[in-house]
Amino acid sequence: MEGDLKQRLVSEEKRLEEELSLVKRVWNESKVLWIVAAPAIFTRFSSFGVQVISQAFIGHIGSRQLAAFALVFTVLIRFANGILLGMASALSTLCGQAYGAREYGMMGVYLQRSWIVLFLTATILLPVLIFTSPILRLLGQDESIAQIAGTISLLSIPVLYAFIVSFTCQMFLQAQSKNTIISFLAALSLITHVFLSWLLTMKFKLGIAGAMISTCLAYWIPNTGQLIFITWGWCSDTWKGFSFLAFKDLWPVVKLSLSSGVMLCLELWYNTILVLLTGNMENAEVQIDALSICLNINGWEMMISLGFMAAASVRVANELGKGSSKAAKFSVVVTVLTSLAIGFFLFLFFLFFRERLAYIFTSNKDVVNAVGDLSPLLAITILLNSVQPVLSGVAIGAGWQSIVAYVNIVCYYVIGVPVGVLLGKVIHWQVKGIWIGMIFGTFIQTIVLLTLTYKTNWDEQVIIAKNRVNKWSKVDPDHEKITSDN
Repeated sequence: MEGDLKQRLVSEEKRLEEELSLVKRVWNESKVLWIVAAPAIFTRFSSFGVQVISQAFIGHIGSRQLAAFALVFTVLIRFANGILLGMASALSTLCGQAYGAREYGMMGVYLQRSWIVLFLTATILLPVLIFTSPILRLLGQDESIAQIAGTISLLSIPVLYAFIVSFTCQMFLQAQSKNTIISFLAALSLITHVFLSWLLTMKFKLGIAGAMISTCLAYWIPNTGQLIFITWGWCSDTWKGFSFLAFKDLWPVVKLSLSSGVMLCLELWYNTILVLLTGNMENAEVQIDALSICLNINGWEMMISLGFMAAASVRVANELGKGSSKAAKFSVVVTVLTSLAIGFFLFLFFLFFRERLAYIFTSNKDVVNAVGDLSPLLAITILLNSVQPVLSGVAIGAGWQSIVAYVNIVCYYVIGVPVGVLLGKVIHWQVKGIWIGMIFGTFIQTIVLLTLTYKTNWDEQVIIAKNRVNKWSKVDPDHEKITSDN
């Protein structure tokens, strides 16, 4: 009897120790997670805010100017942004795994290789901005709007090239958990943008030119700060100066970048298709206004999800680079559950407030009612968005971009879009039917990614990561410098 009691007491002590150990591990992982996630979320909010501020000031110039700006930034710039952000995410895989494996010297080379690949990609996209006016005329756009959009596109060329430095430097620094500087520069940029936009558009009356000068500076101010931070000694372990190695072994980087680009573009363009499919619905103006309000709210919430995506990619890549499969799996679980908890809170919030949130954006009663009708779909979308981008971040950290690209094609464009068209246009559920179809595609994709993540042999992923790092770290970059450390 006494022996049984002692045994029960020992087993209870072990259970308590394990629980305390688990709590401590979750706490430690959460601290590391938020070191990456919090600045990443703030930076994305700031970047999103730059466009909103520009749009607000241009709206005071004129309605045609506002329409032209919206056309350029929501279609053309978003198109380029999706491609370049997706391709830059390959750097998150390479730098994250190299940092975990302590192959610090190659990280600067990876950064330079990514610059080369993205610069060539941006230059290929450049004609779209140069010939915006004739392209829009061919598509039947109003002549005056097409003309103004052409001017805005030409003035947006510096923004296109700013994406190269912005995305790559952020991923380079995030891999090392040195992203507090990114948040500081983003805040400085946002404050400067508000002041310059007011000064150039309202005070000096420079119109679109003034607004676009401020916009371009808002993108390049943080870029300049990040480049100085990287090259002037604050990243001495990972930046060894410019190297000729950047021009070697470019093809593997190109392949991984293309896979990453396809993967993220298919996700970022999904909502754009939702808007396009609602263009010829009954009562289209009210439907599109309500949908744009919902997507605006969803866009702000997505900044949180993208922050967790960045954190997931960094944590998984770092742990795989270190050779710790258990830590990689544990970081996936903690990141997914943390993001899901926030998503569930927002899910309840938007279900509860429904159409009341619409009054922030409009006083039109019909639009408000339409937003209330769409709010349950918005809440479900937000809940799915709390998991799906995190799983995409896991894929980036592990280097599964090509696999996820195929998953996205099937789930989004073979399942989601056709189901949406069937429900919206054939069964006549209008915008709700299209949105339900899109949600269905996202739901299937989330289930597939969860299954893929759950069934992954993480010990095998460690071997793959080590092979990738060893393959591209055979040559010491110090032997082929162009310049030494600054």
